[in-house]
Amino acid sequence: MFRPERAEARESRSVLPWIIAGIVVLAVIGILIAVSHHAEPGNPGGAGLASPDPYAASLPISGITMSQANNVLGGQATYIDGKIANQGKETVAGITVQVAFRDATDQIVQKETMPLSLIRTREPYVDTQPVSAAPILPGQTREFRLILDHVAQDWNQSYPEIRIIAVSGK
Repeated sequence: MFRPERAEARESRSVLPWIIAGIVVLAVIGILIAVSHHAEPGNPGGAGLASPDPYAASLPISGITMSQANNVLGGQATYIDGKIANQGKETVAGITVQVAFRDATDQIVQKETMPLSLIRTREPYVDTQPVSAAPILPGQTREFRLILDHVAQDWNQSYPEIRIIAVSGK
């Protein structure tokens, strides 16, 4: 009679780790599905540019300037600065843009998809923040900066096209 009790105790102990492992695996799968469902596609628009967001017409971009500086890795970072105005009726809490560099034949040689960052301060250096940290209210104009680690060598040296492909409100 003593032996069957030990067998039952061993059996109940061996089932518990399997149950816990199963719950952990299901939780990990659920997290991966949730993260992949909300991720932006790696190359929206395919070879061309993605369609502009419907609210993009209310967010004109102006005053574009470009500069370059050496980065800590020995390469050059390219900065695109400008202004964006919210001429619509909605508060804007997030903006995703595509930046397209073209070559001499007007073909896209580089396309980057990135969130637009607003300039928070300029002194002692330019500091940026996401739009969500300081949403753009209707009627406001804000300065922004886009940072690129690399620009294609066969770029035609004209200002790139900046297209607003996603806007989120608050």
